[in-house]
Amino acid sequence: MFAPAVFAAGISGNSSGKGRTAIPSYTPRRTRVMSEEKLREIAIKAGPLRPTIDQSKRSNFPDPKKHPTPPRPGALPWHFDITATYFYIGELATRRNPVPNTASSWDSAWDDNYGGYDDPNPRHRDPVTFAPRGFTPKLNPFYVALPYNDVDRGGAKPEAPHVIPWYRRDKEGKYESVCRGVWVQIYYKGRYCFAQWEDCGPFVTDDWEYVFKNKRPRNTQNNAAGIDISPAVRDYLGIRGGSAVVHWRFVDFSLVPGGPWARFGKDNPFVNPALKDAVRKYGIKYHIKLNTK
Repeated sequence: MFAPAVFAAGISGNSSGKGRTAIPSYTPRRTRVMSEEKLREIAIKAGPLRPTIDQSKRSNFPDPKKHPTPPRPGALPWHFDITATYFYIGELATRRNPVPNTASSWDSAWDDNYGGYDDPNPRHRDPVTFAPRGFTPKLNPFYVALPYNDVDRGGAKPEAPHVIPWYRRDKEGKYESVCRGVWVQIYYKGRYCFAQWEDCGPFVTDDWEYVFKNKRPRNTQNNAAGIDISPAVRDYLGIRGGSAVVHWRFVDFSLVPGGPWARFGKDNPFVNPALKDAVRKYGIKYHIKLNTK
């Protein structure tokens, strides 16, 4: 995704007068070059990368709409003031929600692969991990839905290669989505949460003008909801009730800090070092460049 820059940061200084300590100069790590297969092999062997920063205790982040920051490599622009509603794996169809969430747009056995019912009742969820009690989730409980699906029965949708910024980097199989598993950053009242894109909605699945551009959501239901969030995201952000107004944006996995979203799931690159995002982050951390010849 919109490949992040790799920064070599350090300090340098000169020897000074008597009684002062010289600050040694910093020598950046030399970049290694290897094949994609070799990088994947050593990344898997090294195991999961531990997050270097854990932001889960912070709750005083400034509103990015009121206090904008310069663009950062690896992050797309914010979508401001978007209505978020919550949904959950195992949710059955109702009059207000005609599509059950036992399957997702990309996983016909979503509830089975998750390992159980993602009970939205806060009393039935762990207050530390924000996961459902009674079983260990086999997928990341921090997930969202956005109203676009890049594949259909014919393969990739015609606009997908032109509107998805990371399409050419990540596309593999004809029917494989390049949107599934992508990370989003969500802001609400001083807190940031990070989650993976795992389903399509609310209500529409072709609104690329909103998801990847600067249009407002085309959906008009539920106060023009533009993102569905899981119970874990809802509870971590402290959202009460059925909806809230949030800001959100796409971020590359290499920019995602530690937090409760780093704990569970074979679909989670924090947990599974074989995933392409985990391999890519390993390469960035250890200054490895792919040999493309």
